[in-house]
Amino acid sequence: MESTEGETNTYGLFLQAASGVFSASNVTILVIIILVLLLMTAITAGAETAYFSLTARDIDYLKTKEQPSARQAVRLLDQPKMLLATILVANNFINIAIVITTNLLVEMILPPNTSAILAFVIQVIAVTFLLVLFGEVLPKVYATQNNVRMAIFSAPVLKIMNNLFKPASKMLVSSTTYIEDKLGTKQTNAISNEDFEHAIELTVGHSATREEVNIFKGILKFGNITVRQIMRTRMDVSGIDEDLTFPEVQKMAIEVGYSRMPVYRDTLDKVTGMIHTKDFLPHTDDDNFAWHSLIRPAYFVHEGKMIEDLLKEFQQKRIHFAIVVDEFGGTSGIVTLEDIMEEIIGDIKDEFDDEDLHFKKIDDHNFIFEGKTLINDVCRMIGEPSDTFDTVRGESDSLAGLILEISGKFPAVNETISYEQYDFTVLNIDKMRIQRVKLTINELDGEDNE
Repeated sequence: MESTEGETNTYGLFLQAASGVFSASNVTILVIIILVLLLMTAITAGAETAYFSLTARDIDYLKTKEQPSARQAVRLLDQPKMLLATILVANNFINIAIVITTNLLVEMILPPNTSAILAFVIQVIAVTFLLVLFGEVLPKVYATQNNVRMAIFSAPVLKIMNNLFKPASKMLVSSTTYIEDKLGTKQTNAISNEDFEHAIELTVGHSATREEVNIFKGILKFGNITVRQIMRTRMDVSGIDEDLTFPEVQKMAIEVGYSRMPVYRDTLDKVTGMIHTKDFLPHTDDDNFAWHSLIRPAYFVHEGKMIEDLLKEFQQKRIHFAIVVDEFGGTSGIVTLEDIMEEIIGDIKDEFDDEDLHFKKIDDHNFIFEGKTLINDVCRMIGEPSDTFDTVRGESDSLAGLILEISGKFPAVNETISYEQYDFTVLNIDKMRIQRVKLTINELDGEDNE
């Protein structure tokens, strides 16, 4: 009998020990689950702040990135209502899961004789602290300061959540759309750039000169222009090879007539700095001068950067010249302070500019351009909006590239390629490059009738 009782007590102790081990593992599992859920709610909360604080400039920057997550972010922004619904639905589900798991964890940790009121207060305090600090404050503060980075980081997670909660999100979007239709939405007073330009013509056109009106229009469009649209392309960049002697460098500087030039090693993709020709003046009589000591650090910018931001950087850093690079780090061209200012006040001519080099106006409807002229410059010179050819330009920056995009093939000399009221006639071709183009602007039918 004693033996039986001893065996029973041993068995009971074993069960208690086993039960204790199992509870410890449960606590560990619940803690891990809560941490994962807190990370997920932090991502969703931060993503909500990040995505809906992105400016047009930030979105344009995302479009220039080749990262898969950046492309996912752009695709998510194509459906903002669906994105917001997904974030809200996912965040609520995660918060509910945190409340449930935290409740189980508190019940396991607290002694069995703990009063229900005390347990409830502890649960409320714990859940509120976790959700407010890690699910709201910290992620939203970070996302406010790093919205682009947060948008790229959270894009893969949001894509998974979008697929997971798509039925609930669609139902939420449909219901809100139905309510908006029933209640009636407030009409927005969105005004397009064309409306603004027309307003400028009406308000100041009668008292200002054509140049002043163009300056107003340039200021209006200034915030939507990228470096790529105004830069001098790589083909037109005059760089200095590091291997040149000082007399050769001086001769080249005199021939090109530029005050600042990039210095490169081997190819233009390896720019090592830039040089200012005024630094040559004290050493012009010394043919053996080590001119490499005059090389200054180069400033590099991405071709997708907005010129409004670049102008601020030029002002802060007191520089006038930057090397433009693409997403692979290769040199796309150069951009100067003069290029930026011309977007507002028009062409700036100096004693080194050849009046007929890039542009010649025959009359109000006929122009002759070099094929390498930037599309943005062509639009400005003919008095058309800078986005006139956006639907057909593709990835091209120059007038020659635009013609290739429209025609779909390499044109022959004297061949005319048309787009809407614009006729492009190829005048000269040299080594498979379109050298000169005649642009004719035909009057629209409505203008003829008038």
